[in-house]
Amino acid sequence: MAKGYWIGRVDVTDLDAYKEYVAANAEVFRAYGARFLVRGGAFECVEGAARQRNVVLEFDSYEQALACYRSDAYAHARSLREKASVSDLIVIEGYDGPQP
Repeated sequence: MAKGYWIGRVDVTDLDAYKEYVAANAEVFRAYGARFLVRGGAFECVEGAARQRNVVLEFDSYEQALACYRSDAYAHARSLREKASVSDLIVIEGYDGPQP
């Protein structure tokens, strides 16, 4: 079964408020089995436009990734994020087929 991912690109507009979001999302992510693959970190934008911060979360499945985003538990955390940042977020199914 293919895994699911959240890919987020974020410009933090209020660092103190963003820290509240980070604290609020921890329990939700733990409950849905999310694992950070990328959480900030150095990067170089080699094509297109970038935001200040990049995040990639891995879930056991695409369905689990969507369920986390759509959960009542995440709704509160999301409202905090929306007050503290400008974000682009996609939920995407991983590839589980043959490799070159």
